[in-house]
Amino acid sequence: MSAVRKSIDLSVWGAEPPRWVRLLAAEVEATNMTRAAERIGMSRSAVSLALANRYPSPNTTGVEQRVIEALDRMTCPAQGTEIDSQQCRRYREREAPTHNPMAMRAWRACQQCPHHPDNGGDS
Repeated sequence: MSAVRKSIDLSVWGAEPPRWVRLLAAEVEATNMTRAAERIGMSRSAVSLALANRYPSPNTTGVEQRVIEALDRMTCPAQGTEIDSQQCRRYREREAPTHNPMAMRAWRACQQCPHHPDNGGDS
């Protein structure tokens, strides 16, 4: 008997929840609240409150930073490695490496990547 994963209601965050909230919700949906909390180094109740937009502190920067550091990673098709969204942004925004054919192939792959915002990506 397989467990049915309940989707997280993020409507309390408005039409477009912040990226860190969407990342955290996706992790909870993929695992569970307890495992997501362990992965970001916070308590289960902190995760629950953050997702419900009821975190007791008016500043959620600490939660956001933990989520981004732990969960904002992707496999880069151009580099063939796991990178975070800041590395992705730096790589895709660099100048085309016209001096190196292999680097140019990777750069072109980057420009066509599904993670690229111009291609509907979210990084």
